[in-house]
Amino acid sequence: MNKPLKIAVAGLGTVGAGTIQLLREQMAVLEARAGRAFAVTAVSARDRNRDRGVSFDGMHWYDDAVAMADGADVDVVVELIGGSDGVAKAVCETAIARGRHVVTANKALLAHHGAELARAAEAQGVTLAFEAAVAGGIPIIKALREGLAANRIRQVVGILNGTCNYILTQMRETGREFAEVLAEAQGLGYAEADPSFDVDGIDAAHKLSILASLAFNSPVDFGAVHVEGIRQVSALDIDYARELGYRIKLLGIARMTEAGLEQRVHPCMVPLASPIATVDGVFNAVIVEGDYVGRSVYEGRGAGAGPTASAVVADLLDIAAGRRVPTFGVPADKLMRVPTSTMDRHRGAYYLRLMVLDRPGVFADIAAALRDEEVSMEAVLQRGRAPGGTVPVVMTVHDTEEARMMRAVRRMNDLDAVVEPVCVIRIEAL
Repeated sequence: MNKPLKIAVAGLGTVGAGTIQLLREQMAVLEARAGRAFAVTAVSARDRNRDRGVSFDGMHWYDDAVAMADGADVDVVVELIGGSDGVAKAVCETAIARGRHVVTANKALLAHHGAELARAAEAQGVTLAFEAAVAGGIPIIKALREGLAANRIRQVVGILNGTCNYILTQMRETGREFAEVLAEAQGLGYAEADPSFDVDGIDAAHKLSILASLAFNSPVDFGAVHVEGIRQVSALDIDYARELGYRIKLLGIARMTEAGLEQRVHPCMVPLASPIATVDGVFNAVIVEGDYVGRSVYEGRGAGAGPTASAVVADLLDIAAGRRVPTFGVPADKLMRVPTSTMDRHRGAYYLRLMVLDRPGVFADIAAALRDEEVSMEAVLQRGRAPGGTVPVVMTVHDTEEARMMRAVRRMNDLDAVVEPVCVIRIEAL
């Protein structure tokens, strides 16, 4: 049997400790599959005294993760620190420069620096692997990069953030509002004390930019992603979605259109018959459409010690067995910039909810705003009457251009009878 694969782990949070535990518990299986043993010989974290539930006996502890990446006698550095810059970036750059393979779960780092890190790794002849960076235990990176390599990908659509999916699921099942469910999610550990990265869509956008690079052989371009979160979704919208035959999901969508590559993250209404509509709680799901394979659907846990450690160790297994592919499916210098489509050129159907004063002439003004932008109504719902009071008016509109839709919405928001900003949710016929 070949000599053991020597591993250094930078960052000993839930995933780092989970990775070490998994390697120990599954060692016999991993050795049989890789033809060699695995040995974690060095670790780094800020707090040596914290109980992480695993033993670090026999491992060299480094207080400085960059020094570990530079000086430890290892074959692979596993970066689990997080963050798009700072120590995490320095650890990866140092390890690569020293000729060590890198495995990371850091989607923010890859979204901002993926192409340059891939070029550096390929120049040094080492692997930069990141299965754990997107969708936790779902092997979507390998699926796009290898399993579907014979296809031209048409689109990638995914529930990519378990926190948002949990919140929207709880809102639907309990009828509670966003703020209340968010507080519960924070108490359960599903949401951070500062939940902005999750609920404002940034985390999902990081992941989508990585998937888009793999799907369309283009450099990772986080700046091209249109990003909206779920703060504006109300229990009322979820109730109306049910009545209209939809569920609301925060989706990441990368699609090649006539106008170019569309990359967007925002709440969507999806038909109940869609395979993604029934993915609830903290689960993630990804739909990929290719020209030969058609549609394939992947579902699983998007975070947590077990699923994420499983993905980290899958990358380590490939390295141990000598399996190598270009970081983003093709060599970094072959990644080609593709035309990008801005959000105002998107075409689709829309759900609109207006809170309006119940008085004569209001609906005529709303209809005029749509008419002048050539937006065609599909259905209108109004529950009850409240003369002189406020009532919700809900409508869906046929496919139209985003720029037209947003101009019409701005006109509606300017109406005296519209008492709060119009809620706009795009409809995706998945």
